[in-house]
Amino acid sequence: MRRPHIRRHRLAVAIAVTTAATLMAGVAGTASAITAAPPAAAPAPLSSSTGLQKIVDTARAAAYTHASATGVGKKDTLKAVDTLIDRDGSQHVRFIRTHRGLPVLGGDLVVHLTAKSAYESVTRAYRHQVAVATTDPKLSAGQAEAKAAAVAKGDAGEAELVVDARDDRTTLAYQVQVADSRTAEAGGARTVVIDAETGTVLSNVPANDSFLSPALQEKLRKRGERLNPSTRLIAPNPPATGKPAKTAGFPAAANGTGSSFFVGSVPLSTTQTAKNAFTLKDSTRGNTETRDAGDKELEKFSSGKAFTSTNNRWGNGTTSDRATAAVDAQYGITSTLDFYKKTFGRKGIKNDGRGARALVHFGKKIGNAFWSSDCGCMLYGDGDGNTFAKPLVVLDVTGHELTHGVVDATARLQPTRVDAEGNQFGEPGSLNESLADIFGSAVEFSTNNPKNPPNYLMGEKLGLQQKFLRRLDKPSLDKLEGTVDYWSKESFDTEVHAGSGVSSHAYYLLAEGSGKKVIGGVSYDSPTHDGSKVTGIGRDKATAIFYQALTRYMVSTTDFHDARTATLRAAKDLYGTGSTEYKTVDKAWAAVNVTAANAPSAKH
Repeated sequence: MRRPHIRRHRLAVAIAVTTAATLMAGVAGTASAITAAPPAAAPAPLSSSTGLQKIVDTARAAAYTHASATGVGKKDTLKAVDTLIDRDGSQHVRFIRTHRGLPVLGGDLVVHLTAKSAYESVTRAYRHQVAVATTDPKLSAGQAEAKAAAVAKGDAGEAELVVDARDDRTTLAYQVQVADSRTAEAGGARTVVIDAETGTVLSNVPANDSFLSPALQEKLRKRGERLNPSTRLIAPNPPATGKPAKTAGFPAAANGTGSSFFVGSVPLSTTQTAKNAFTLKDSTRGNTETRDAGDKELEKFSSGKAFTSTNNRWGNGTTSDRATAAVDAQYGITSTLDFYKKTFGRKGIKNDGRGARALVHFGKKIGNAFWSSDCGCMLYGDGDGNTFAKPLVVLDVTGHELTHGVVDATARLQPTRVDAEGNQFGEPGSLNESLADIFGSAVEFSTNNPKNPPNYLMGEKLGLQQKFLRRLDKPSLDKLEGTVDYWSKESFDTEVHAGSGVSSHAYYLLAEGSGKKVIGGVSYDSPTHDGSKVTGIGRDKATAIFYQALTRYMVSTTDFHDARTATLRAAKDLYGTGSTEYKTVDKAWAAVNVTAANAPSAKH
């Protein structure tokens, strides 16, 4: 998939104030979102973008005033990418940074203000001072592009000069997006960072997040295991009314029905474009749309072919109708959007009011599903015909992958390293995968479709021999990826899907508690590292705490001990430090061996 330009920071999110408005000077080219903190409570009202701008300006000034804590220097510039106001009026402004005019990798931070806009604290990525002696590289842009193309085995785009402040370094570097990489599945892109002085490769990361890791795919092939997701015999679709919800002319919202692979007959909100013409686009959810990639690795969503119908009925429950995969994809996306909106007031993946998009039938013989940050959409292959027999358009897969989009729009959690095959390692990446599993599971519970019963299992409909891909109650039951139950020093460099078990287990214990339990017909038996008993606070509260932590207190480098601190702060925000909820957060993390006592003294 050719993307000629490098992957840049995406800054567009929405302003949810009394009247929508565009931010002016200081955050030009960006927007911010004010989101109510769960449980349901309205954020502090603002009459216009002027009030929001004042908060951003105050937070920016505080970052410079409190430089010893924030690490912001005189040669740094801060750009706000998100602003949130809690029910008590507390304010949180997320910034990305430039240094001497150059984007800083690992320079993100969140400034926290009180309800009276006084500086309270900061959450920041790498804590060392950002400073480079010169912005004149020894390596030319052309040399960096050639090196990146050779490493990622693809076509290099334009090299961009940046400051790499990740790990313990502050290095002048080039960032290069490499398209059509032969080291990435489906010919995807990779982002390569090259030391501008020595030519050393500092990082080489896939641009798209894939549901199945390269290591897992290889293991399944060696085992000869064939993923053949179970589908149900589906009764014919009931007649669709085809009537627009509004009769003021076309286009107009209409109510259709779809026959899916996995969830039976489902209602679909579509767009009526003429008397007997409908498009699979949901105008009631920000123009969420699924298109047909035509078995090609398309560069952009707009190149896909729109799904159309004359009777507003879609798919037939089998692969003989190309619209069947689109039904599952569209249903999964709208279910995920509905979950985030009704649970957190989040309007779209980026909280900008826009819907999400998907391309089905992406590429030839691709057995995976992806979240593409560059496209801002889901990509679904049809399966490779061998190990993967059907498209991975399953509800929890979609919820998982779209949550990567939410993480990308907020904390932007990054792996600490990536190997040549594209496998990712390190705690921030593990936490990213864990959050995708946590909220992917929550999407199932929120949707509560009887043909896709909600549970704490991930990928249970994929047809794996072990009956699931991962699970939250006792992650180590996943033998395919070797997922772990508890934190250890090895977590610093564990493959991210395997490492995700630490925080996923903590979430489950927070929600449901330890020991045996049957939920929705599924038996769980969650252990603890120290043999302690944990009594859960309920799924709704646990989910609210983790979302509050993600959006307010996590940054690109957040590890498991940082996540413990983030969720404690979130529990304090929502329920108070003396609450059962706060105390249970502490117990749940201790039960997976994440405590204040064993927190590492330095980042690894």
